[in-house]
Amino acid sequence: MNDITIRKLLVVIEETHRELSESVSPATRKATAMAVINNPFAGQYEPDLEALMAIGETLGGQLGTKAVDALGVSPQQIESYGKAVIVGENGELEHAAAILHPRLGAPLRQAVEKGAALVPSAKKRGGMGTPIDVPLGHKDAAYVRSHFDAMEVRVPDAPRADELVVCVSVADSGRPLPRVGGLTHDAAVGNDGLR
Repeated sequence: MNDITIRKLLVVIEETHRELSESVSPATRKATAMAVINNPFAGQYEPDLEALMAIGETLGGQLGTKAVDALGVSPQQIESYGKAVIVGENGELEHAAAILHPRLGAPLRQAVEKGAALVPSAKKRGGMGTPIDVPLGHKDAAYVRSHFDAMEVRVPDAPRADELVVCVSVADSGRPLPRVGGLTHDAAVGNDGLR
């Protein structure tokens, strides 16, 4: 049951160069790596979700590395991260939770080097083409307000009823032109995951 059947891998990059009349330099950049996979428990209740937890562990590192590589930066240059899963109609939200929460985080943290803060997450059920906002937060200091963000992604032909879309997002900066105050990236220490 621990085998992953991947139908499709996608990577989406978003760069923002202007915000209203202002230039954003350097551009803010985000990337999301997505895997469209079969849901081994679609259409049935299964009390033991270990197989999905193992899938999450594998995909955390694989998708994290793909997203970092897409931005063409070193892992330590990643400033924020997030994760999400869309469950096809024959699955449960708990299937998404099994992938996201117990073990996906550790290999993702390795892919971005450090990652003291909790990885923000989202999950939803939907059909083909369903969009999801992957939440982003500073990877080492959750109180860095400039990095409260999200990246909307979708796969036109997924998830099918018996599939899951697993997403990992990273960014090498915060929002464009942040100015709402609070702890800054440069002042963050990152020892406790908060500050």
